[in-house]
Amino acid sequence: MALLTGRTAVITGSAQGIGYAIAQAFAAEGANIVIADINATAATEAAAKLGIGDRAIGVGCNVADGGDVDALVKAATNAFASLDVFVNNAGITRDATMRKMTEEMFDLVIAVHLRGSWLGTRAAANVMRDQENGGSIVNISSISGKVGLLGQTNYSAAKAGIIGLTKAAAKEVGFAGVRVNAVQPGLIRTPMTETMRSDIMEARLKEIALGRVGEPAEVAQAVLFLASDMSSYMSGAVLEVTGGRHM
Repeated sequence: MALLTGRTAVITGSAQGIGYAIAQAFAAEGANIVIADINATAATEAAAKLGIGDRAIGVGCNVADGGDVDALVKAATNAFASLDVFVNNAGITRDATMRKMTEEMFDLVIAVHLRGSWLGTRAAANVMRDQENGGSIVNISSISGKVGLLGQTNYSAAKAGIIGLTKAAAKEVGFAGVRVNAVQPGLIRTPMTETMRSDIMEARLKEIALGRVGEPAEVAQAVLFLASDMSSYMSGAVLEVTGGRHM
C-alpha cells in the first residue's frame, strides 16, 4: 500500500515550486490533495495538472487571514471527510538590508510565514485532535532561520519563529496523536535561484558539502517522510535539507 493511501493532505502555497513538488510526491503515494494558493485560479489549475482527477482540488487562500485558513480546512474536510496532513509551505520574500527595509516589508513577511504557519497549525490541529488517528503537520522553515542571512532580517526572523512554533505546538497536541515537525531547506532550485547572479551562486555553492543546488523533489521527499507513518515516533523535530550547508 502507498504511504498516504486514503489520507487527505493540504499544502499551502502549492500552485508552484516546492509546494507543488510536495503535492506531486503526496499524490504519488495515494493522498487526496488540496492545493491551496493565494491565486485561486492557479490552485485549481495546479490541482488538475496533478492528473489524479477528483482526488485533488484547488482552493484560494490567504494564509495570513484566519477566516481564509478556517475555510480552507473546511473545504478539505467537506471534500474528503478527513484532514490527515497539513503542510505550511506558503511564503514570500521582501529582502533588503535593515536600513532599506520598511516596516511594511517586515510585517508582510512575518504575516505570511509566521502568522500563516500558526494559523494553519492551529486550524489543522483543531480537526486532527478529534480524529482517531490524529494527524501530521509539517512546517516549512529555512536554513535562514538557523544561521540568519544577509538582507533577510524579516525572513530569518520568521523562519526561526516557525521552529519555536513547531516545538511548542508539538508539546500541546501530542497527547491527541497529532505530530508537528519542520523542514529547513537550503539552496533549492526555484525560479528565484535561477536568476541569481553567477558570482553569488558560486559563493553559495562553496558552502555546500555536496557541491550542488537541491531540487524541489528532494525537499518533498523529506516532507513526505514526516507526513507518513515512517516518522510515527517523531514530533518537534527539524530536518535540514541543505546538502550539508551551514553544518
